[in-house]
Amino acid sequence: MTASFPERIDAFRIARLPDIRFGSGSIQLLPGLIADYGTSVLVVTGRRSFVATPRWQALVAALEAQGASWHHVTVEGEPSPQRVDAIVAEHRGHAIDVVVAIGGGSVLDAAKAVAGLLRPGNSVMDHLEGVGRGLPYRGPAVPLIAVPTTAGTGSEATKNAVLSVQGADGFKKSFRDERLVAAVALVDPELLAGCPKAQIAANGMDAFTQLLESYVSLNASPATDALAWSGMQAFRRGFWPAWTVDHPEADQGYGQLAYASLMSGIALAQAGLGSVHGLASPLGAFFPIPHGTVCGTLVAEATEVNVAALRQRAPHAAALAKYAEAGRLVSGKSELSDDDACDALVETLREWTQRLDMPRLAAYGMQRDDIERVVAGARGGSMKTNPLVLTDAELGSLLERRL
Repeated sequence: MTASFPERIDAFRIARLPDIRFGSGSIQLLPGLIADYGTSVLVVTGRRSFVATPRWQALVAALEAQGASWHHVTVEGEPSPQRVDAIVAEHRGHAIDVVVAIGGGSVLDAAKAVAGLLRPGNSVMDHLEGVGRGLPYRGPAVPLIAVPTTAGTGSEATKNAVLSVQGADGFKKSFRDERLVAAVALVDPELLAGCPKAQIAANGMDAFTQLLESYVSLNASPATDALAWSGMQAFRRGFWPAWTVDHPEADQGYGQLAYASLMSGIALAQAGLGSVHGLASPLGAFFPIPHGTVCGTLVAEATEVNVAALRQRAPHAAALAKYAEAGRLVSGKSELSDDDACDALVETLREWTQRLDMPRLAAYGMQRDDIERVVAGARGGSMKTNPLVLTDAELGSLLERRL
């Protein structure tokens, strides 16, 4: 059950990546890594996920033992431009040597933006794509150490800081620049222990969606295919043990899931994504829907719509063969034909959606009348690397199925 390798290798690019430190217990490396960059430290965390654990006290003790001058801020929920600007204004005068982000994707994204603006001191709205002032980012950025405590976004390996303003006129857009890539990504699977099942479910489905969309992306290359494929293999082995309470292989599952998430971040940073993430932008802006929930609730239907459209309009597209490979992987049925394997992929994803009890869009206030404006807001960004251009009707139909 291995992915095929192309006969021809076209030109591709691998953009900047962090210094990646992966492994159980690697959180113990953090004080030494911080010391490599200086003594003035800004630590960005969530409200409770890390600071309520003994590891937080150990980090504080280590920083004080090193004589570090450290400051601490928290980010709750989806980060906003206003929160980023406020943190920058509060800490710009502290001559910060290094920013340390410990938390989920929202914390890491906020910290990326903060690290990018602490030295220039201007507003993130100067650079936010589509809604900002369109000014080029000149830097310099403060070095960032990214420590994910969830497995889903892969934000520790990407150059974009996703910021949101929710509401009828809201937006979800990226501040994006290679200088925002973390200097170090410290990935310790042990930090996943204790995550609620709902969080494991949403974050895990985000990671899988990113892996699958990167794999079939128009910008995919043999390099990103290898990363995405290994990530999907790890996800298949580790997700259910990590999600299942008291599973005897939970620790191994955390390692596989943390790896899958990391690979999803690297792959998406190089290859781009697809229709699920294209729709996630307006959905996350207009409604209080967590990003992972959007992925988990839409990926099966989006995959079915893509497969059907490819069969009709581009039956020889490489993406169809890739969907089939993914179908054989997740179903465990290596003998399936390409057509049957594509169907098995959709069927398996639907089974996962049901088993995980992924909420429907209506649970967050979306109604049928909202479909048109969500579709209209989905045409930029990730939608550009979907395997083919979907019609408004096709996008509307997949949203309607998950209302």
